Amino acid sequence: MTNRLTKADVARLLANPSGEERAEAAAKIAVQFDQHTLSPREREIAGEIIRLMARDAEVRVREALALHLKECDDLPRDVAQALARDVATVALPVLQYSSVLADPDLIEIVRDRNPEKQVAIAGRKTVSAPLSQTLVQHGAETAVATLMSNKGAEIAEAAFQSALDRFAASPTVTENMVHRNFLPATVGERLVSLVSDALKDHLVANHDLPPEIATDLVLQSRERATLGLISPDADQAVAERLIRHLQTSGRLTPSLVLRALCLGDVMFLEVALGVLAGVPISNARVLLHDKGPLGFKAIYDKAKLPESLVAAFRAALDVIHDMEHEGAAKDGDDFRRRVMERILTQFEHLGPIGGENLDYLVAKLVKLEAA
Repeated sequence: MTNRLTKADVARLLANPSGEERAEAAAKIAVQFDQHTLSPREREIAGEIIRLMARDAEVRVREALALHLKECDDLPRDVAQALARDVATVALPVLQYSSVLADPDLIEIVRDRNPEKQVAIAGRKTVSAPLSQTLVQHGAETAVATLMSNKGAEIAEAAFQSALDRFAASPTVTENMVHRNFLPATVGERLVSLVSDALKDHLVANHDLPPEIATDLVLQSRERATLGLISPDADQAVAERLIRHLQTSGRLTPSLVLRALCLGDVMFLEVALGVLAGVPISNARVLLHDKGPLGFKAIYDKAKLPESLVAAFRAALDVIHDMEHEGAAKDGDDFRRRVMERILTQFEHLGPIGGENLDYLVAKLVKLEAA
């Protein structure tokens, strides 16, 4: 079959205007129309034929038109609209690919609540913010999940929130949301309680979260990673993967490392120092726990951690070493209280900090760092 409509094609249509013959003719006309091989007069005639065929009683004729004209920039808008409102097998290619359809056309179709059509629209190369908002308000779960996986979709914070209002229990919607290139912090914070442990790790490493939430998640991840692991080397490998991921995404902050240490996670500090300093973890560990005055300061400086926090790190590490010597547990409220007391002796000018508010203490220390 050639792509051009020939005299023989016309003769067959006149002699046997079957649906099959009309569908074949529709495909040929559509291809010629899209390839701009017709003269202006021929193009005008072809446009009229396409309009007639878009109203053909045979679905296969309309399917042939839609399939071959889905990416035609010169498709008459009234034809695109007619095909888009047709049955799903006709409409889907046009809804997903046609640049002729405008937001008002697409929004109207989304509101008709046909899930297949909604999915096609959600998968377009680009989806505007108003169209995204309409999809999350009126779209089926499959359509909203498709939208969240579409890197070309512009999604406002309100649309993310609307999607979570409707589909917080949908693993597909929430997972696709977590894997977007950007999430507003308020959305990431809300997702924390909805997704799996693996997706929580992804949220921490790839999206902005309030510091206290990010810290809690990282430390929870470390705690999960160590449970049931017999080999210390395996434990270190898990920590190193997480910490390198945090470093790559710019989230391995001094405050995060300090919080981990203040909660007793010495391995996190060892691995973080090695990663930040660019030295083997074993070397960082030896330097960190050196009983003399040189090792700790050397690895700390090499890691480029802020000078303003060195006393806090040193105080927390000293408490850990003391408690190891005493055989005491390096976790729980007693440990945090002792760490805070030791740090406060180094930072008396911070003023009184009541109770065991470690987050408040670290926040004050980080504020000093930024000053």
